[in-house]
Parts: sequence; C-alpha cells; structure tokens
Amino acid sequence: MTEATNHQVLHPTNWKAAKGYANGIVAEGRVVYLGGQIGWTGDQVFEAKDLAGQTRQTLRNIVDILKEGGGRPEHIVKMTWYITDKAEYLANLREIGVAYRDVMGKHYPAMAMVQVVALIEDEAKVEIEATAVLPAKQV
Repeated sequence: MTEATNHQVLHPTNWKAAKGYANGIVAEGRVVYLGGQIGWTGDQVFEAKDLAGQTRQTLRNIVDILKEGGGRPEHIVKMTWYITDKAEYLANLREIGVAYRDVMGKHYPAMAMVQVVALIEDEAKVEIEATAVLPAKQV
C-alpha cells in the first residue's frame, strides 16, 4: 500500500492476469461514494451520441465529482458500469479503452459491467457508479 493510493490490488499469484480491471482491492481512508454518472455535461447536455464519447464524458464527470472531495482517479477502488448494448461496447473496445486511459490513466479498480434494457435518460448509453477511498486526513 502506498500513501498516494492507500490501496493494494489483490490478485492470486496463480491466476491469469486481469486486463483493464482488478479482481479485488483493499484500502483504508475516507470513503467517497459516487452516484451513477452518465455521459452528459454539467449542464445536462449530451454532446456525444456514441458510446465511446459518452464513456469519456461519464468518466470526466466522475473525476470532477471526486475532485470536489479532494480525490483523484487513482483513489477509485470500485466501479460498476451499466451499458445498454453489449455488442456496441465490444465493437468499440479500442475507443473506449483510449477514452478510459485519457481520463483515468493506467489505474484499474475492481469493476463489474452489466447490460441493462435502458437507463433513465433516453439518450444515455452508459452509467457508471464508483467508490473511492481517499487517504485519511492528517490532524
């Protein structure tokens, strides 16, 4: 565990390497729960119509909210993704990966992804909720 990230990735040594996610993370510090974010701007406008673009905006929204609490992307320990079209996701993995790394860097928390029939906002193609653990405040 490092002070900057205050977490340790859990990966059994005899398991195949996880790509783009962690199987588990142990962390200590202040917990921040981020509600589900979608691919619209702070003005609630969908500028991107494609999944990769909406994913990029969704991740930016997560980073912006986390910053309000004093956190950074590397403090995220868990993400749950809800997508409306698995085939579209798989067809756009490269572009989504680029968007992810551009916003989040090479930090891969524990993740789950679920295909859903629809999201509350009709234009939304992805919703992501996240949990972060920030280092404990020094007194």
